[in-house]
Amino acid sequence: MQNIPSVDLRDFLSDDPKRKQKFVNEIGSAFEDIGFVALKGHFLDDKLVNELYGEIRNFFALPLETKHSYEIPGIGGQRGYVSFGTEHAKGRKEGDLKEFWHFGQYVSENSKYASEYPENVEVKELPRFNAVGKEAYQMLEKTGVYVLRALALRLGLDEFHFDDFAKDGNSILRPIHYPPITSEPANAIRAAAHGDINLITLLMGAQGKGLQVQNHNGDWIDAIAEPDELVINVGDMLSRYTNNKLKSTIHQVVNPPRELWGTSRYSVPFFMHPVSDMPLNCLENCVDAEHPKQFEDITAGDYLYERLVDLGLIKK
Repeated sequence: MQNIPSVDLRDFLSDDPKRKQKFVNEIGSAFEDIGFVALKGHFLDDKLVNELYGEIRNFFALPLETKHSYEIPGIGGQRGYVSFGTEHAKGRKEGDLKEFWHFGQYVSENSKYASEYPENVEVKELPRFNAVGKEAYQMLEKTGVYVLRALALRLGLDEFHFDDFAKDGNSILRPIHYPPITSEPANAIRAAAHGDINLITLLMGAQGKGLQVQNHNGDWIDAIAEPDELVINVGDMLSRYTNNKLKSTIHQVVNPPRELWGTSRYSVPFFMHPVSDMPLNCLENCVDAEHPKQFEDITAGDYLYERLVDLGLIKK
């Protein structure tokens, strides 16, 4: 496969059983093969997207001292600002060439998970920043719920199997700024080759070259979406849960050609996590003689902690 397939969520949302099944088949095949799709028909409208990017550019243009005031110690970077070069890919020492922000879950007060999550951080210099971030978070989460419903059907589960795991899940919206490159990077790139931790990732901002996906032959493929598409990929949690039936694919964000070093890149992934007590034990219907169980039992919360240590966001 030399490119990522495109699917339309409106097929799944239609009242036509054939269209709904078509979407289940297409996204299921793509996630079993390369682990990535481009998705049309999501719940983000152009107005919200444009407003979000405006707020993101305004935030990252703030003075460094101001941004650092929103870097919260002791929470593994789970809310607020994470400064340039802090995060690195698993197994690498070089920090990625990026800075980013984290919006987290908006749980109700009576949720049993309310005490688990740090508070979202308010940016006082930008009165619309947090409201726009919250709206984008909720529209991406809504899109993700329907994608998980389609995958549940593909896996032979009840359509709503993932709903309770996703509700109040530890999901993260991460606006990323890859600043202009001012000198020859020694070994660092904008985001080194990695797999995502979570169930699925919904990515805004893959309209230009930069994001690359590794296929089964080890070749790197440019993942470029149309202006109205999100790029969605399988994360390691869903790969574990399905005994690698659904593939978590290695991907990276490469540095631009030298003539474009003076430009910034912005992207906004939504990392869709389940609640921390979801067991990631391999599904029984994904284990058989030809596909023996590949992963040890673990909860989503424990697995996340292990990976945040690997990424350098939590210091042991």
